[in-house]
Amino acid sequence: MLRTIVIVGGGFSGTVVAANLLRRPPPGPTRLVLIERADEVARGAAYAERSFPYLLNVPASRMSATSTAPKQFLEFAQRRIPKATGEDFLPRTLYGEYLNELLLAAQLSAPNNIRLEIVKGTVTGVRRIERHLPLQVELESGRRFTADDVVLALGNPKPASLPAAKSVLDHPAYVGDPWAIDLKFNRNQTVLLIGTSLTSADVVNVAASDLQRAPNIHALSRHGLVPPRQTPFRPDAFKGDGNALLLAASASLRRLVSSVRLLANEAEQMGGDWREAITFVRNMAPTIWQRLPERDRVRFLRHVRAHWDIYRHRLPPELIQKFDALKSAQRLTIHAGHIKEFIPRDDRIEVIWRPRGTDRTRAQQFDRVINCIGPDYAIARSTEPLWRNLTQCGLCVPDKLGLGLRTGPHGAVIDADGWPGPHLFYVGPMLRADHWEATAAHELRGHAEKLAALLATERR
Repeated sequence: MLRTIVIVGGGFSGTVVAANLLRRPPPGPTRLVLIERADEVARGAAYAERSFPYLLNVPASRMSATSTAPKQFLEFAQRRIPKATGEDFLPRTLYGEYLNELLLAAQLSAPNNIRLEIVKGTVTGVRRIERHLPLQVELESGRRFTADDVVLALGNPKPASLPAAKSVLDHPAYVGDPWAIDLKFNRNQTVLLIGTSLTSADVVNVAASDLQRAPNIHALSRHGLVPPRQTPFRPDAFKGDGNALLLAASASLRRLVSSVRLLANEAEQMGGDWREAITFVRNMAPTIWQRLPERDRVRFLRHVRAHWDIYRHRLPPELIQKFDALKSAQRLTIHAGHIKEFIPRDDRIEVIWRPRGTDRTRAQQFDRVINCIGPDYAIARSTEPLWRNLTQCGLCVPDKLGLGLRTGPHGAVIDADGWPGPHLFYVGPMLRADHWEATAAHELRGHAEKLAALLATERR
C-alpha cells in the first residue's frame, strides 16, 4: 500500500527532512511530496537569491546540513571558492545552492520504493477527520493531498508588527518587512532601524556597501545592544559542569544567570574565549529551558533574553568593520529607548521615543523607517491562513509565551486536547517554545534527522 508523506515548506528544515527520507526511506512504497510557495526549493527566505550578497553568521565549517559529514558545506564551498576556509563567513545564496545540491543528490540516489514530488503552491489548511485517519492537505489553488503524515517546516514567520506603527503601515517611508524588498539607500536619507540585532546588522551591511552613498542611520532598541564579533574559537573546547548549571537553573533564574557569567569568566581565565562557554550553555539550553518553571521563563524573556540573544547571535568580523566604519564617519548612531508614536509627515515619518532611563521624549523625522525586530513567533496573532486554520481546528496549540507552538517527542504537534498528534509534526525555529535554542543549522538538522528516522519506521 502506498504511503504518502507531505512536507509543507522547502527551506532548510523541509529540505533536510526530505533528503534524509530519500536516503533512508520507509520500507514500503512511499510518495514524498514537498510543497514550497517560492519558485525554488532548498532556499526559503534565508538563502534566497537576492541582489545583495548577505553573509552567513556562522563559519563555513559549522554549517553542514548532515551530522554524518560535518565538513560537507565547507567542501562544497571550496569547489566553488578554492580559497575558502572553515572560518570564512560565506554568502547565504551559496548555502542555498548547497541545500539544493544536497536534495538533488539524495533524490538521484534514492531507492526505488520512494519518489519525490515537488509542488509549487501555498498550503492554506490541514484537516483531520478522525484521530488515526490520514490528513487532508489543502492548497490555495484548490488542489488537495491525502497524507499519512504531514511535516510542517514553515521556516521563520514574518516580522512582528509594531503596535505604534498602525498609523504608517501603508506609508511609503515605512518598511514593515525588510526581506520583502531590495533595499537601496542614498547619502541624503536619514534612516531609522527599529532593532539593533541581526536583521538591523544585515540592513547596515547593505547601507555600508558604499560609504560614499551611506545614509545617516539611527538604530533603536529597548537596550541598545549590538551583537559582538565572532572569533575563531573552538566550539567544543570548554568542558563545564553541566550538573552545576542544571542545579542553578532549578534554584532560581538569578542563580542560573550568575552561573553562566562564572562559566564565561572561567573560560577566559583558562586562556580560552567566553564564546566557548556560551556555546556550552547553548548546547544545554533545551534541558535547562524544560526545567525552568513558567514564572522563571517569563522573567527570562523580560529581563535576560535581550542579553542572551546578543551574546548568542554574533556577527562576522566583516559586518563589525562596517559598523565601525559608519560610526567613524558619524553615519551610525545606536539608541536605547522605547517608541511612543509614529506620525506621518508628508513623505517622511516623525518618530517619538523615550530614551532609556529618562522620562523625556525625543522626536525626529526620517526618510525611511525599517522594522528590524525579527520574526513574530506568536502564532496566535499570525495572519498566515495555515496557522489560523491549524489553531481554529485545534490541531495545534500556541505557546502561552508567544514562542511558537507546543510539541511533543520528535516534534509531534500537540493538539487542543493536549495530545501529540500521531501524524502531524513540526520542525523549525518555533520549536523554541519547548527547546528554546532551535535556530542554528546544527540544532535544526538534529531535529530533522530524528524526525526523518521516526517517519522511516513502520508505524501504525
